[in-house]
Amino acid sequence: MWKPPAGSGEKWFCGDCGSAMFGSNPSHPESIGIRMGTFDADPGIRPTVRQFVGYAAAWEALPDDGLPRFPESRHAPGARPM
Repeated sequence: MWKPPAGSGEKWFCGDCGSAMFGSNPSHPESIGIRMGTFDADPGIRPTVRQFVGYAAAWEALPDDGLPRFPESRHAPGARPM
């Protein structure tokens, strides 16, 4: 586990290979970010939002799935879906 000095969250890593597994932020404790590469099979859950779409690669089209899209973090002050 890694915690930044300011205590603004934490990230957990695999003890064998060092890959990022998940992270959390105390400013929005109701959610954690789980890296999809940690699953060996379908986890049975689906995304509820798309964040940071303002940084999406021009060559990678975002799916037309009806999920709310945020240019930055959905937790950013004043964040509204696009």
